[in-house]
Amino acid sequence: MDKCVLAYSGGLDTSVAIRWIAEKYGVEVIALAIDVGEEKDYEGIRQKALQVGAVESVVVDAKQEFFDEYLTRALAANLMYEGRYPCFTALARPLLAQHQVRVAKEKGARYLAHGCTGKGNDQVRFEVTYAALAPEMEVIAPAREWGMTRAQEIDYAAQHGIPVPVGKESPYSTDTNLWGRSIEAGAIEDPTKEAPPDAWLWTVNVEDAPEQPTYVRIEFERGVPVALDGERLPGPELVGRLNALGGANGVGRIDMLENRLVGIKSRELYEAPAATILLEAHRDLEAMCLDRETAHFKPYLELRYAELVYYGLWFTPLRKAIDAFLAETQRTVTGEVTVKLHKGRAMPVARTSPYSLYDYRLATYDKGDLFDPKDSPGFIRLWALPARIVGEVERKHA
Repeated sequence: MDKCVLAYSGGLDTSVAIRWIAEKYGVEVIALAIDVGEEKDYEGIRQKALQVGAVESVVVDAKQEFFDEYLTRALAANLMYEGRYPCFTALARPLLAQHQVRVAKEKGARYLAHGCTGKGNDQVRFEVTYAALAPEMEVIAPAREWGMTRAQEIDYAAQHGIPVPVGKESPYSTDTNLWGRSIEAGAIEDPTKEAPPDAWLWTVNVEDAPEQPTYVRIEFERGVPVALDGERLPGPELVGRLNALGGANGVGRIDMLENRLVGIKSRELYEAPAATILLEAHRDLEAMCLDRETAHFKPYLELRYAELVYYGLWFTPLRKAIDAFLAETQRTVTGEVTVKLHKGRAMPVARTSPYSLYDYRLATYDKGDLFDPKDSPGFIRLWALPARIVGEVERKHA
């Protein structure tokens, strides 16, 4: 009998998919769950897949890999889609699909499957990765085929004894990893109304955040965060601590209308405390360590990088080429940034680096100023020369 490896989360869509794929396609379903920092009971998820009907259930701990291979690159690129979304789901999908392909090849599977809908971005991210790494395998996308509404899925699950952590009265769809948490569906789909309070889980309301600020010192080495308040930590643990600190201060809430890859606008809620803090700190340290021309050019590539990640084009030559540029820019991004967390904001307030390009003797207006103002007139005359020539010509022909 043919086999199918399903990217399994333990949620509504993929739990229903196990039973549906087996019945519809007559194949054995292997459930694959990847831990990228979701803080779930993965043994329970593994057992649940078997209970629902999977012939085999595999769990892979990929938290460190996610940090090392994806989040460090995201930081180097100051990754934010449309200036607001730190792309945490988009970053995780190629990693999940890569492991899915690996397991499928090990098990001799013919099919790869995911639980993405036909109007979402994730279907593209999974299937572009499949195409890049295993073009010979066939794809099953049950949520695109079965035509069920979310309420009908819940009914299907109940009829077949499939336990799912969702009810009709609170039909949120969420996705979580080290870098953030997304919330979709239900009342959130009405963009004219404020998000329901029960949608938020990681972050407190700004009004309820402490009156006194929290300060955290973040140490970077070549653009990678390695320590908090002087304590060196593994990447996943460092991110986890910042999620807790930031969330307690209301940092990292995002409510946005987003342009999806498939061409529609979608109202999205995100919670990303650690990503918000680390991106602010990283940009601040770069401002101290990068020369002006590099600092001004880098955002052009950051914008394109965010699009590549969001559009599911991780395994492409352009992404690798931009990574090479970004890696070069991070050689001197080493130092420490102090961030003030207060009432929903993460504000870098102090920074230091052995590679700092800031020279107090040139910047100060006080005693010890080494800047020679006598150099300025000649510089200004040359800088203004093109503008002066254009002005003279325009006046002549006015």
